[in-house]
Amino acid sequence: MKQKHIKQGEKNMLQTKTNTDTNQSNKFQNAEQLWFWFLYSKSLQTGFHQNNSSMRRPCELIDVETLITKLYLCGKLSEEQLNVMKKFGDKRRAPHQYIYSENKSASLWQSAMDTLNEYAKNKGWIVD
Repeated sequence: MKQKHIKQGEKNMLQTKTNTDTNQSNKFQNAEQLWFWFLYSKSLQTGFHQNNSSMRRPCELIDVETLITKLYLCGKLSEEQLNVMKKFGDKRRAPHQYIYSENKSASLWQSAMDTLNEYAKNKGWIVD
């Protein structure tokens, strides 16, 4: 009987922890926010700055990197899309569809963000 009680207690602890983690993490609003957070956090990780943010996110940097890599390897994201994501991610803005020189990039960006949004939402990183 005592052993059953301990297992029930362990189960309750695990459930409580999971609920607490979900409540404390802040999901992203969309794929763009996820992407900009990823690039910014990567720059902090490799630079001299430290991220002192108290905001918890539903994923780690390696999770986003792994997802992007898998999407590229299975053909859901093209090399051209990744280049646009990196170029404008470094500028910390999306390409503008009404600027002639950015029109093609805007189309590639939007399709990449749609793909990323779909898969990140399935993982629970983006709000529904």
